[in-house]
Amino acid sequence: MTMRSRDVAHGAAMRCGFRFRVLIGIGVSLALLSPVAAGPVDTVDTALVLAVDVSGSVSLERYRLQMEGIAAAFEDAAVQGAILAGPRQSLLITLVQWSDKAQVSVPWTLIASSEDAASFAAQVRRAPRVADQFTCMSQMMRLVADKILPRAPLPADRTVIDVSGDGHDNCNPLQPVEALRDEIVGTGVTINGLPILDGDEANTLEGWYREHVIGGTGAFLQPAAGFPDFERAMREKFLVEVSAVGTQRLGGGAAPVVVVHNSWR
Repeated sequence: MTMRSRDVAHGAAMRCGFRFRVLIGIGVSLALLSPVAAGPVDTVDTALVLAVDVSGSVSLERYRLQMEGIAAAFEDAAVQGAILAGPRQSLLITLVQWSDKAQVSVPWTLIASSEDAASFAAQVRRAPRVADQFTCMSQMMRLVADKILPRAPLPADRTVIDVSGDGHDNCNPLQPVEALRDEIVGTGVTINGLPILDGDEANTLEGWYREHVIGGTGAFLQPAAGFPDFERAMREKFLVEVSAVGTQRLGGGAAPVVVVHNSWR
């Protein structure tokens, strides 16, 4: 082989290696894109934050019941049908666990098919518990307002925060829950509540959620009669949140209670 032939062969090899590295780089970049970023949807019907209490009163079994209840709801044919029946046939959703601190367990996920809903359910079941002792709802609302809602990857016609828990805020926050509620609702967000009526606070929790937690257009409560009832309550609440079912009774169990604070009418 002549010197010129060796130079030509070396140059071809270098160009081939460069093209290979470029293709690898493109492949890595595509792999890092979220399903939301890569999908054809440009606006969703609803952006929904699921904020789930995992404080000290929530045992491992109670945590399992909550995660299973959420997952089962998104595997339910009626819930999937309600999501896909909206004008934009899509939903954005994220799962947040909260106690002393709040943490995202499942990041913003686009649901635009039954397969997407089943995939989200699987992510919920795999979500590790992030638990601590206290029930710091005010801190959770601050995180959702400042860090989670602004990072929603797509615009939504409606934005909803779905708060569930079995106790009052007990962290003596600098900003009370109702002050943060008012701030968030003032931006057009709706906050719904799923109080779990179990334990020492069962008799007062529904009223506390009504007065301090929920607010915004069409805000409502869907109480659960203890942790074993969480799955039923979550399914019924989702049906209201993602569809035009409204406030009619949805089957067995308590009907949702619509409460809109006077200052938001």
